[in-house]
Amino acid sequence: MAKYRESSCRICRKEGVKLFLKGERCHSGKCAFERRPYGPGQHGKERKRVTDYRIQLREKQKVKCMYGLLENQFRLFYERASRMKGATGENLLSLLERRLDNVVYRLGMAASRMQARQLVNHRHFTVNGKTVDIPSYIVKKGDIIAVKEKSRNSAVFKGAIEYAGERAPIPAWLQLEKETFKGVVLREPERADVPPDIKENLIVELYSK
Repeated sequence: MAKYRESSCRICRKEGVKLFLKGERCHSGKCAFERRPYGPGQHGKERKRVTDYRIQLREKQKVKCMYGLLENQFRLFYERASRMKGATGENLLSLLERRLDNVVYRLGMAASRMQARQLVNHRHFTVNGKTVDIPSYIVKKGDIIAVKEKSRNSAVFKGAIEYAGERAPIPAWLQLEKETFKGVVLREPERADVPPDIKENLIVELYSK
């Protein structure tokens, strides 16, 4: 499967916002965006022509990179959201938030979505007692996400669970049980549970053209 292989820090600098793609590094003084908050390359500091299309495209690219998706994957999520009842933009964000790799990250069981995706691929998690190794698996209300028993002694999970919720608060639609290495989906995420700096209406406008 194709995947992005360039520096993650370049993405944040290009989009002009910190997307927390590198886990612990993003919270330290080594963060490239903190040191150089402008676009990468020799023309990074130059002012770009601002058009409606550029604004819409950059918003779509920002959200796509935030959740670690390729263009075709993101388009499929949008098409699925457009067939659901309600506002397409909010449906899209709800689907992206309910991806298993994102839920693992939101629960604090991984330092970044990239790491969460790798841990899911390596079969470290179960959903309702069954092993799931598909990062794009969509969880629903009542689902229980747990670290496998044999994986709980790993330093990766012990460290993550110990500090879960300190770097970033666990959203209200999820509940973490640190003692049992489990997370519970209390309800589907609402718009208020998603970062407010995402302008999903711009994505809808872009795809509606």
